[in-house]
Amino acid sequence: MTIRWLIISLTLANFNNLDAHPLRLSLCEIEYTSSTKLISIHLKLFLTDVNEALLFNPKSDELAFCQPNEPIKANELLLNYINRFFYIKANGKRISLKIKRKRLSGDGENTALWVYFELSQPVILESLEIKNNIFTDLFFDQNNIVYIHLDDESKSIMLNKKTAIHKLEF
Repeated sequence: MTIRWLIISLTLANFNNLDAHPLRLSLCEIEYTSSTKLISIHLKLFLTDVNEALLFNPKSDELAFCQPNEPIKANELLLNYINRFFYIKANGKRISLKIKRKRLSGDGENTALWVYFELSQPVILESLEIKNNIFTDLFFDQNNIVYIHLDDESKSIMLNKKTAIHKLEF
C-alpha cells in the first residue's frame, strides 16, 4: 500500500512538471502573389526560445527586441541565427533575407517575436524550397509549421530535426 502511494505521488509530481515544459513550436507563413511579384515571410518565434538560442538564457531581456532600448546588435544576432537555420530558395536560388520589421505579441512565457521579410520575385515562381530547422539545435522536440500561400492556393507543412527541408514545384 505504501509503495502504491509512493508511485502515485511520484507520477503526480512528474505530471506537475509537464507544465514547465512548453510546446516547442514556431510558425512561418510564406505568401507569394504573382500580381505584385512579392514574397512575404512572417516568422513567429517564442521570445524565450530566441533568447535561449542567442544568449543561452530564456529569461534574458538584454536584447530588448522591439523596445526603445533595443541594442544595435540585436537584429544582427537574430538574422545570423535565422540564416543558419532557415532559408527560402526561389527557382533554386537562395533569397537573401533582411528584416523588414519586428513586433512582439502576447505576454510572459507566451510572448512571441514576429519577424517580417519582404522580397521581390521578378521572374515567375517555378519552385520554392524551404528549410526551417530553427531551434532544432536546442530542442529535440521542436516543430516548425510552415504555411505557404501562392496566389489562391495554400499548403501547410511541418518541418523538424529529421525533416528540415521541403521543396514545392509549380
